[in-house]
Amino acid sequence: MPSDMIEIERLRLRCLIGFSEWELDKKQDVIIHMTLFTDIRKGGQTDNPNDILNYKTVNKAVIQMVEASHYKTLEALTTAIARVAVVECGVPRIRVKVEKPGALRFADTVAIVIERTAEDFQDVSPNES
Repeated sequence: MPSDMIEIERLRLRCLIGFSEWELDKKQDVIIHMTLFTDIRKGGQTDNPNDILNYKTVNKAVIQMVEASHYKTLEALTTAIARVAVVECGVPRIRVKVEKPGALRFADTVAIVIERTAEDFQDVSPNES
């Protein structure tokens, strides 16, 4: 597995997230952190954009999916972000942290952190994870 990392920090988006009555029709803030594990040695030597993982493509795909989504749980949203990066964008391995500010009284935020690879999404439909 590659050990080089590209980090996308504090991507702030709004989406429908939650299952309480007041959450069902009001978009809320989520903060996304993604660590994309990839091998950057070739691109680092050649300086050729074709030899690197295009993190702009990953970021755009995640933004599009999240802003159009509605998940009941932070766990499902976090898994969907990982799926988009790995399955659609070809990221070999990803660590995703999604925060939901103000989700708990007296806490700044609640966060879910996961790591996934392509193996985690084999033979699993999007509704099963």
